[in-house]
Amino acid sequence: QVQLVESGGGLVQPGGSLRLSCAVSGSIFSINAMAWYRQAPGKQRDLVAAITNGGSTNYPDSVKGRFTISRDYAKNTVYLQMDNLKPEDTAVYYCNAHIFGSSWGGSYWGQGTQVTVSS
Repeated sequence: QVQLVESGGGLVQPGGSLRLSCAVSGSIFSINAMAWYRQAPGKQRDLVAAITNGGSTNYPDSVKGRFTISRDYAKNTVYLQMDNLKPEDTAVYYCNAHIFGSSWGGSYWGQGTQVTVSS
């Protein structure tokens, strides 16, 4: 059974930093693209950062220059470094990964971790 376990959320003041982690566990063959999404109350879930298996990254303009996605292939873990945080970054952050077994594959989600930016 595949699991994505997130950690690193919390309360931070505007201008502060947080680092989120998402570790994939289970009997898997490979992981393709990985990404972070966020969802604020009453809003849709939006892409925050994505990284391909080759290491190419993609960010929306709202976080470009402030957020950095990276991955540790040996640990099956993806990270999101968030700097210069703003109140509008407050949301539940979800990890997503495209995971493959020997005869299966699909898109999997973590349980979400709350990030609150407030003074």
